[in-house]
Amino acid sequence: MSDGTGEQTAPTVERVLVWRHGRTEWNASGRFQGQLDPPLDGTGREQARRAADALAAELPAGALVVTSDLVRARDTAQTLADALGTPLRVEPRLREHGLGSWEGRTREDVARDLPEQYADWTAGRPVRGRGGEDPADVTRRALAALADLPSAPVAVLVTHGGTGGRLIEALLGLGPEHRRVFGPLGNCHWTELAHQGSRWRVLRHNASATGGAPGVPRRSGADGAPDVAEAAGVPEAAPGDGGVVRAGATPDEAPPAPTDADALS
Repeated sequence: MSDGTGEQTAPTVERVLVWRHGRTEWNASGRFQGQLDPPLDGTGREQARRAADALAAELPAGALVVTSDLVRARDTAQTLADALGTPLRVEPRLREHGLGSWEGRTREDVARDLPEQYADWTAGRPVRGRGGEDPADVTRRALAALADLPSAPVAVLVTHGGTGGRLIEALLGLGPEHRRVFGPLGNCHWTELAHQGSRWRVLRHNASATGGAPGVPRRSGADGAPDVAEAAGVPEAAPGDGGVVRAGATPDEAPPAPTDADALS
């Protein structure tokens, strides 16, 4: 796999599921979480249970379950580890992108109080003066966590919108200019990648236990949902939508924010 510098090394795990944690109250209210640690809400716990049931039905023996150390990811991951009867591996390098002074604020707070930073964020530019982590550092630590895993047929990496997005991009060799090629992961959705030949390939993106686009075939109870909405406060899909929330939709139908800041998750 890529080490973030363009060099390719053979992975110890050739199939990876990048699984975002279930919903928190802060997700529901559009509040930036970053490395702060709110727990799953009732909806998030139910999302985790349904997703764990679906994943357990398809994962092979010997699958690894590896999680960020933040509680919303750990509790999501534990549901799958329990279903598989496997130990849970806690990996702090999978924790969310640190967002500095934005953590704990809502979108509305940031737009009102820090309009220049908000404009950078919505335009996909580096956010000046916010503090926190550089996206490249998030990428490096996530890749290092993957590289350090023992050999296994598959690893489920339970992480967050920002960190998961940076990892997927790095494995596919996508730079910041391609950050909007893939929609960000919805709560308790996952992306599956396989290493084939000398590169990684996406097999499913934004798959879930509960819904997907019409015409997308089911695979062991999980539909692909290619257009799941941005990570903060995304409502459930309405009946008749085929389980798909419109890309970039938020509770107030705000314009989509770049996946650079999926750390609302």
